[in-house]
Amino acid sequence: MVWLVVSLVVGQELLVPSPATVFVTLIHLAGTPGFWQAAASSLVRVVLGFAGGVVIGVAASVLTTRYPVVDALLSPLLRVVRAAPVASFIILALVWIPTGRLPAFISFLMVVPVVWENMAQGVARQDRDLLEVAQVFGFGRWQTLRRVRIPLLLPFFAAACTTGMGLAWKSGIAAEVISRPPIAIGSRLQDAKVYLDTPEVFAWTITVVLLSLVLEGLLRWTAGRATAWLAAGPAAGEGPEVSDAAA
Repeated sequence: MVWLVVSLVVGQELLVPSPATVFVTLIHLAGTPGFWQAAASSLVRVVLGFAGGVVIGVAASVLTTRYPVVDALLSPLLRVVRAAPVASFIILALVWIPTGRLPAFISFLMVVPVVWENMAQGVARQDRDLLEVAQVFGFGRWQTLRRVRIPLLLPFFAAACTTGMGLAWKSGIAAEVISRPPIAIGSRLQDAKVYLDTPEVFAWTITVVLLSLVLEGLLRWTAGRATAWLAAGPAAGEGPEVSDAAA
């Protein structure tokens, strides 16, 4: 409603197109093969960068929390990456990385510090009493990992992934706008801006938001399924059962 009111007050489709105009433009774009090709290409780039950032971020959190020397080496670097502007990394990376791979790399670079910081906090805040209880009841490494460590870390991991996905999309599309790969949402956004096609700019922006929301929903659903699986209890023969009273 705010968007509609602003559009009516401005009265210039070039500046603020109406929701109806943008919706029609989006439907028209969705009927073209180029729309789905650009969306799929950007989706693959962002997801690859996000997945790589999650893996490296988790590995970095394990190393920095376990080895002080690694923490002294990596932590300052990761904090610099987290604080530096995305545009700076995009411009610098253009010198060394092909335009087609740049969005994935930038997404990866923005996700790593977020995952590292959240997981490092999760490891540091693990309840030592629960770990001692698991040891008292004879839990093995796998059972302790599944029943104690992973459930304690899962909320931190889920928060890191949700935040990281949003950052991956923002930074990845920004990298596409600057580097302009042949097939990408960012390239189409830049073209629409150059030709002053504001409704198409809005339509592509809505596409990015919708894709981001869908992926965040999938992440939340996956986290919920993982939590339910962990809460289901040890499988038969996995190890000693702990009674409710003992727990």
